[in-house]
Amino acid sequence: MTNPLLDLSGKLPDYPSVKPEHVSPALDTLLASSAAAVAAAEQVQNPTWASFVEPLDAALEKLNLAWGVVAHLESVVTSPELREVYNANIARVSNFYTELGQNELLYAQYKLIAASAEFAGYNAARKTIIEDTLRDFRLSGAELPEAQKQRFAEIAEELSELTVKFGQNVMDATDEWALYIEDLSELDGLPQDWLSAARNAAEADGKTGYKVTLKQPSQGPVMQFCSNRTLRETVYHANTTRASEFGPAERDNGPLINRIHALRTEAAQLLGFNNYGEESLATKMADTPAEVAAFLRNLGHGAKPFAAKDRAELKAFAKEQLGLDELEVWDYGFAAEKLSEAKYAFSAQEVKAYFTEPTVLSGLFKVIESLYSLRFVKASAPVWHPDVNYYALQNLDGSAVGGLYLDLYARTGKQGGAWMNDVLSRDRKGDDLQNPVALVVCNFSAGVDGKPALLTHDDVITLFHEFGHALHHLLTEVDESGVSGINGVEWDAVELPSQFMENFCWEWQVLPDLTHHVDSGAALPRELFDKMLAAKNFMSGSAMVRQVLLSLFDMELHASTGAIDATAQNAALVAEFETPVAPDYNRWFNTFSHIFAGGYAAGYYSYKWAEVLSADAYSAFEEAAAAGKSILDPATGARFRKEVLAMGGSRPAIDSFTAFRGRKPEVAALLRHNGLN
Repeated sequence: MTNPLLDLSGKLPDYPSVKPEHVSPALDTLLASSAAAVAAAEQVQNPTWASFVEPLDAALEKLNLAWGVVAHLESVVTSPELREVYNANIARVSNFYTELGQNELLYAQYKLIAASAEFAGYNAARKTIIEDTLRDFRLSGAELPEAQKQRFAEIAEELSELTVKFGQNVMDATDEWALYIEDLSELDGLPQDWLSAARNAAEADGKTGYKVTLKQPSQGPVMQFCSNRTLRETVYHANTTRASEFGPAERDNGPLINRIHALRTEAAQLLGFNNYGEESLATKMADTPAEVAAFLRNLGHGAKPFAAKDRAELKAFAKEQLGLDELEVWDYGFAAEKLSEAKYAFSAQEVKAYFTEPTVLSGLFKVIESLYSLRFVKASAPVWHPDVNYYALQNLDGSAVGGLYLDLYARTGKQGGAWMNDVLSRDRKGDDLQNPVALVVCNFSAGVDGKPALLTHDDVITLFHEFGHALHHLLTEVDESGVSGINGVEWDAVELPSQFMENFCWEWQVLPDLTHHVDSGAALPRELFDKMLAAKNFMSGSAMVRQVLLSLFDMELHASTGAIDATAQNAALVAEFETPVAPDYNRWFNTFSHIFAGGYAAGYYSYKWAEVLSADAYSAFEEAAAAGKSILDPATGARFRKEVLAMGGSRPAIDSFTAFRGRKPEVAALLRHNGLN
């Protein structure tokens, strides 16, 4: 039987056919063929793009695609068998890429190309690929002495294993905690769709009553709506002690944080940087950790008075209206929901009833069609779970642009959160064009009792956000895969298209097309929308400070070089920004997968950095609307597509922004959008 992980080039992966027993044999073959291709490339005389770059990239792409499929399946439909074989092969793959990045012969070949007469005639995309590759060789240790190369490789192998283990610990700790509640009165305040899902979950486990878990669709509403303070505290404790010393030792991420930091620091110093923060910024728009910290503190201290006002109002309301003399951290979400209802005369649950998943998707597709003259058409493709759908992205004349997988619902064996990833990148070889394919993964609550899934407005914003990433990948017009789509884009600019899309979730012109009441079928009333808009910046000062705190925790940790104390570092930031003090047992950073298991290490600030870009970019659409055009103005959309989305990583992100906006970014739009101006 053919191994479905072999020769994926240019094809949609056959996800359901991939079994754990396919992984190691496929890697045996692909690692051997990749090594052979590297050996051949080392011997190429007078290397050119055609004789050296293209054949080497084509060989390595097969390995990249296969390992990407395995890693994706481990994150969305893991099993003990898949995890075992995935973990068993991490070191093999990591070692191959480490050796590749340190290969002096390949490095020399790329330097020859950069110095050649041919290079001068390259287009911007090819020049960027060569320049970025030379930089990446240096950052991979290609210029290190042999002994240091070996140590660098050992660090890379261990880091790949530790970061994967960190994420798996978070998933396991989340999946394995559950609370079964028999007495319905203990769940007072929780909406009916939550109760139905919790009852169904308990029945699936052979239990009676209602199942509470730490998955966001379960624990989130408990913290926001449940009047049972004891239950809120129980869930809060369980959620903030996940993957810590308070659980099984083999799932404690505390030692992993320290070891990951130490290894990143050592590797950065081998490369000549003072710390990992400096190394991380070598591939980003920002120049130094100090510049990032100053940017964050400017935002954070500007928002701090607004956050203090938020807390004072919330504490007064909780005492006077809810009888909570002392507002504990597990009360904040509940009290904030009640205060919002009191101030703006609507509840999140009232709004949620209008956002049925089919209508939200239809409305989202309409926004994309209006902006970019595109359409999504449901199509057939092999998928990894029955909940997954595949869509073909087409121009309005029916010509192909790309494809998108959509996996919306939370389930056991699936990592929490939401993300976009690439499956195939746009690439042209002669007359053959490979169109890009992306996937979007979320963790929403599925529909219950025969009704469609209901999304909170925050869920809708999340969906638009991830589609922004997907469009960035799918609408590229760059024909070199190394810098097409999201490839090669500076990490602190990659959130620009995603955060840009969030703005449309607050436009009245858009909202009626996103809404269809689950019972009456009515669109969202203007009166309710006006209340939502009035509440848009409710506690926005607190939200801004929270994101700044997370970003500073990340950057300051990675800009330090000695032994770290995550608890003490967090406490110092809490004191600086005067945010609510959490109990001593809180280990939220033990589940900070973005920086310890994802790609955001010394880069979490990019959310705020790119938010400045996205708010300013969106203001171009607001200016069009103020001039009597639509907020979905197709002319402005065409310019955004051409100058930002289409360019991928073929030029610096700041150049793409400036080409679209006609000037450098300004912070005013971000402050205005958050009500902090």
